[in-house]
Amino acid sequence: MPEIVAENISIIQSDRLEGATRIDAEYYYPKYLKEETKLSRLKNRLQMKQISFIITNGHTPYHHDLINGSIRFLTAENIYDFYIDYANSKRIYKESHIGELSRTILHENDLLITIKGKVGNAAVVYNLKEETNVNQDVARIVLKKHINPFYVSAFINSALGKLQVEQISTGQINPFLALGNLKELQIPFFNKEFELEIESIVKKTLNLLGKSKDFYYQAESLLLEELGIKDINLSHVSCYEVNSANTFTANRIDAEYYQPKYERIIKKIKKHPYKSIGDMFCLAKGIEPGSSVYCEEGTPFIRVSNLNKFQINNNNQQYLSDKTYSELKANYQPLQGEILLSKDATPGIAYHLKEQIEGIISGGILRLQPLYDIKKEYVCLVINSIIGQSQIERDAGGSVISHWKPSQVRHTLIPMLPDKIQNEIESLCLESHDARYQAKRLLEEAKRKVEEMIEKGTQN
Repeated sequence: MPEIVAENISIIQSDRLEGATRIDAEYYYPKYLKEETKLSRLKNRLQMKQISFIITNGHTPYHHDLINGSIRFLTAENIYDFYIDYANSKRIYKESHIGELSRTILHENDLLITIKGKVGNAAVVYNLKEETNVNQDVARIVLKKHINPFYVSAFINSALGKLQVEQISTGQINPFLALGNLKELQIPFFNKEFELEIESIVKKTLNLLGKSKDFYYQAESLLLEELGIKDINLSHVSCYEVNSANTFTANRIDAEYYQPKYERIIKKIKKHPYKSIGDMFCLAKGIEPGSSVYCEEGTPFIRVSNLNKFQINNNNQQYLSDKTYSELKANYQPLQGEILLSKDATPGIAYHLKEQIEGIISGGILRLQPLYDIKKEYVCLVINSIIGQSQIERDAGGSVISHWKPSQVRHTLIPMLPDKIQNEIESLCLESHDARYQAKRLLEEAKRKVEEMIEKGTQN
């Protein structure tokens, strides 16, 4: 039997290593051995390969255009614990979908697990509305008919499931979960009534997330209708003329900056009262303390990859020590009521911080601190919509890695619609947030119930 002698030290007998496929010390960390012990006490457990018909993953088509195709194409970035974010999915052509990628065409109740980068996020395909496929970083699993995919996803997303995935993954900097290892993943089972209870909670959650998206879509549609932008022509033009005086005013001579589609948006904005971001907010930049100070535990270090328009997520979350956090807190911890706005890599993600958090923001994120009473949900929606994104695309274009300068951020225009319309948009955005918040609570409940059942099972 392995012996745990300290939090990060364990002793393994040499005979256990005979024939083992893993001899790296990390595989035998005490936290993993404790997890193995717990699982061994559960009477009814099966390996993934025993409960599945198909375990496979996709690839990126050989001749691909990930923008103009008609088929949704998911990557690991689209898969979260329990749910799939289709909004920003890439697109592939139908020929690849039904040809070289036919084995990963998604169907209702398929189980998806991320196997590269942020490994171990599990979600069930539910209420599939469009033809969809996946790339090489996502495993598609077709479970046997009597196996409940919602329960299996809940176990994988639970603390014990995450530990098991972490143990069997290879690589520390960019983790990878090989399909062969995934097939060995052990899933404990209890009773059908419990599995159906978990399924009910997960489905309720997914329906709430659907409502959240509907509210947000209504808010965005109202904004675009009021501005007369909903059906605006934003096609790319190959040839056009620009007055030389404009190049001096803008201090830009790259042709892309003067695409007519950008000017169409600006004209629509200027038909209404408007303000610049610099008129409304004070801007404060985050910090880059360097990867050498990252820790496995501590206070979250919030990077652009942790930010989206709906929430701060824990994608590949990095942490700072208590000492580093206390040194940086005064200047780099965002406050409730501020807007976090990305300026690098994926510029233009705006999120209103509705509650106080503990964390330090990276140098790729700006804190927008309101100078007076501002409808911040409305401002975020404008920035995240085509109104803000087109201005950002124009300003930050022309480089391999996009950078949106603070000076450009300050000059970004926000149309000021009548208060009644702003209030209606603000209300819809808050309803969207409330539905998402309820969904998050339910997901935590599903994980907690699975973890409690495991504890109960190990004690019996």
